[in-house]
Amino acid sequence: MLVLQRKIGQSIFVGEDIKITIQDISSDKVKISIEAPKNITIVREELKLATMSNVEALSSSSDSIALLKKIFDK
Repeated sequence: MLVLQRKIGQSIFVGEDIKITIQDISSDKVKISIEAPKNITIVREELKLATMSNVEALSSSSDSIALLKKIFDK
């Protein structure tokens, strides 16, 4: 992991085409802007975790439904 300090208006590059710029800093929040090609998906961590959790729950539900069908189809 790389840890950097930046001031408002300063940027970092990730690879050749992703630019992250510090827009604002308040007491407990940092506002950033991300410039990236359209084919790069940018998602907040909590949304990614929620999506993964929902996919996992859906998979478990499908398995449970299949099991119940087996039990009741006999």
